[in-house]
Amino acid sequence: MNDAIKVAVIYGSVREGRFGDTVGQWVVTQIQRREAFSPVVVDPAAEPTESFAKRLDEADAFIVITPEYNHSYPAALKVLVDAYKAEWQAKPVAFVSYGGASGGLRAVEHLRHVFAELHAVGIRDGVMFPNAWEQFDEHGQPLQAQRYERGMQTVLARLAWWAETLRRGRAERDYAQAVML
Repeated sequence: MNDAIKVAVIYGSVREGRFGDTVGQWVVTQIQRREAFSPVVVDPAAEPTESFAKRLDEADAFIVITPEYNHSYPAALKVLVDAYKAEWQAKPVAFVSYGGASGGLRAVEHLRHVFAELHAVGIRDGVMFPNAWEQFDEHGQPLQAQRYERGMQTVLARLAWWAETLRRGRAERDYAQAVML
């Protein structure tokens, strides 16, 4: 398909002073470097949850940027995810996480179950920033840029494959109608 893949980049944290802005801007920049993608930011700290319906519906894929709060993901992200249903269906979702020693992996593991229940396709590959505040310089760039860019390249390659494949599938048959009779 010739159309750019519309990727909704979802910020998971709404805390004041959140580190997610640093991680999020890095993710958006990585996406913008690739012609195959067109990113749009979904930030519940900037707008009310109910304002995202059109952006989520039009998205071909999602990248969720999540911190780890108390071994899971933030409540604001749960509210955003639960506010929608059909918008997630038959679309791929990738994760970029950050946090302390685990880099947000426990949050991602919880989110995988939630998105599976919503009929989204979780991408196995992801990018995680352990001890995130030590991973970036004062300009918001990862200190080990090549390492994280390689990881993001893999995530975006897999996300593109799934996004294109599922977009064709949704065009051929309405997912909501895919039930056994």
